[in-house]
Order: sequence, then C-alpha cells, then structure tokens
Amino acid sequence: MRIMGLDVGSKTVGIALSDELGWTAQGLETIKINEEENQYGFEQIGELLKEYQVTKVVVGLPKNMNGTIGPRGEASKFYASELERLFGLPTVLWDERLTTMAAERVLLEADVSRKKRKKVIDKMAAVLILQGYLDSIK
Repeated sequence: MRIMGLDVGSKTVGIALSDELGWTAQGLETIKINEEENQYGFEQIGELLKEYQVTKVVVGLPKNMNGTIGPRGEASKFYASELERLFGLPTVLWDERLTTMAAERVLLEADVSRKKRKKVIDKMAAVLILQGYLDSIK
C-alpha cells in the first residue's frame, strides 16, 4: 500500500513515494510538464502508479496565507481531479503552504549548490507534502 505525493507546478511535478508501510516519504523524481500546452505528464505518472502499486495520491494544495485558493490552488485541484478520473485512485488535497520554502531551507542547510537545488526542490517539496500527510494519519 504505497501513497504518492505530488508537488504540482506549471513547469514541473515533484514526485515522492511512501514506503510500503506508509511511514516515510522518499523523493522519487521530477517530471517536466507544460501547463500552457496542456502537457501534464499524466502518462508518466500513470506508469509510476502502476510500477509502484500506488493506492492513493496526495496533491499539494497551495493556499494563500489567509487560507484562500488562488490560481495555483485551482490548478492543483484540476490536476487532482484529472488523476482521479484517469486512474480511478482516491486523491487527497494537502495544504502545502510554505513547503517549497521549507525544502529550500533544508537544501541550504545541507549546503546544496544553487544549480543542484533547482533540480531537486520540487521533489523535496513533494516529500514534505507526503510526509505531512503520512504523519497526520498515524
């Protein structure tokens, strides 16, 4: 029973995966998408869902600091609903406020170069989203 966590942006999707017991989240990869051209990476995600036998997907929901949903939040809601429609898996929207900043802080403290941070920031944010969800259900 694995759970996938996603940090959905307009150009990339960070992907994390739980261990089989659902205790810890590990970064898997970052895929490139192009929202403007309706290229969302659903085929690649479908392959990963099947390969890892994922039973649920947690999608980060970026809310404004006052709790309202802006354009990025609406895009995440669309992404989650498309995942449910295409793959028939339950999706959970998880408040991801400040996860990208937290991921950046972790990478800075680990002295990761700016170039390398840019490559892994979305995957790290997906890990924080998924781990937050996993911790909440324990």
